[in-house]
Amino acid sequence: MSAFSFSERSLRLMDGVHPDLVKVVRRAMENTPSDFVVLEGVRSPERQQQLFQNGASRTLNSRHLTGHAIDLAPWIDQQIPWQDWPAFAALAQTMKLAARELGIPITWGGDWKNLKDGPHFELPRESYP
Repeated sequence: MSAFSFSERSLRLMDGVHPDLVKVVRRAMENTPSDFVVLEGVRSPERQQQLFQNGASRTLNSRHLTGHAIDLAPWIDQQIPWQDWPAFAALAQTMKLAARELGIPITWGGDWKNLKDGPHFELPRESYP
């Protein structure tokens, strides 16, 4: 059992996220060796448009719009270590293990070939249209 738990903010940000993805995130928190936070769950079309215009997203058809994606970040020494790719990769390993244990497929944005998105996890379109 993990020594970590979700903040009220992280719990609120999981509202509307697909229940299977929430199960994976919760299972990851139970087994994580280091704390993490939820950055973003469901996005409004307006928020997605803003991210697209600012270059922070490459699509207007994000899985965040339907609750099939969530952004997570390691929480180390009371901050997000944005420049510490290994910390994001370690969180991804924890998420992938949780997904395997639950039999729920996930995709990590850090595995994408063109745009590496360390915080991003989603349910694949093939399994969750």
